[in-house]
Amino acid sequence: MSTQLFESDEKKFARCYQQARGYHRRAELFAGQQQSTSLVFNVAAIAVECYLIALCARHATMPFNHNYASLLSSVEEVMPLDPALSAGIRALDNIFGICSLDDYHHGTPGTADKESILSICARLAALTRSLVPDEE
Repeated sequence: MSTQLFESDEKKFARCYQQARGYHRRAELFAGQQQSTSLVFNVAAIAVECYLIALCARHATMPFNHNYASLLSSVEEVMPLDPALSAGIRALDNIFGICSLDDYHHGTPGTADKESILSICARLAALTRSLVPDEE
């Protein structure tokens, strides 16, 4: 029996896409339950990260860092994104820069930030779903 040290890009895509969908769904449920803005934002932020990692895996590219700018740059190297979506994702690092070694910070998201990140999740979900033949 051979053991594979790293998962294939295909498996990573499937795993990250499934995780993204789960976090995204949970963020929407929390929003519908009127949970705190910070809770909804933080769960949706994980979904955005997972969607971006899934897109990277789908195209066999991986970023050097998991902040939103790095993930987004890796995705944009292999596929075009709507400029408004890209700008929205890049803006997330202003609030949620926890993956940065040089500029670690975690701000307090407001209601507009919560609505924005849920919209970003929905757009990334549609984009990622379009790459899955069974879900078109």
